Amino acid sequence: MQHHFITVEGNIGAGKTTLAHLISRKLNARLILEEFADNPFLPKFYENQKQYAFPLELFFMAERFKQMKDMLHTKDMFQSITVCDYLFTKCLLFAKVNLPEEEFRLYQKLFDIIHQQLIYPDILIYLHAPVQKLQQNIKKRNRVYEQGIHDDYLFSLQQTYTSYIKQHNIKTIFIDASNADFLGNEKHLQVVLDALENDLSDGQHYFTLP
Repeated sequence: MQHHFITVEGNIGAGKTTLAHLISRKLNARLILEEFADNPFLPKFYENQKQYAFPLELFFMAERFKQMKDMLHTKDMFQSITVCDYLFTKCLLFAKVNLPEEEFRLYQKLFDIIHQQLIYPDILIYLHAPVQKLQQNIKKRNRVYEQGIHDDYLFSLQQTYTSYIKQHNIKTIFIDASNADFLGNEKHLQVVLDALENDLSDGQHYFTLP
């Protein structure tokens, strides 16, 4: 495996954590999972986005930074590969959608100061699913505070993610996850594993699932 730091990303409900778990198991890799449930502002944000967006995003950035710095700067003798279910830059992408312009400019200054201290992934796996599929997954996992998420919000996040990836020419395995079932269909997982084995150039590489 030529990639030592693999990140799985996608919209809310895309299946990031499930896929990250499966990849780490197959590759005997160290796993970093976002601890989103520890954010006390998350349920409040979905009730009142304007009031709680800024503290929500600040908390997420601080926690992601601490977790990633602690994990990535600690060597593991037995696991040379790390799989993470979030890209640190998602802090900036969500903030861009959630914050008004003045707050976003302040947030971006803080982000620019700290993100340079982190290691960025060798390759990104991006799960792209239509909003209808995302909503189905969100309802299925049944987190109470997520049940009122609007289609427009998911669509805005989708556009922000894809625009960022294309503009920055990140080496990306772009998976059409419209019918993804990584737990139930071994062939779906194998598409991702085979893609990771390929000698891919920078930029986006698109894969569909059988």
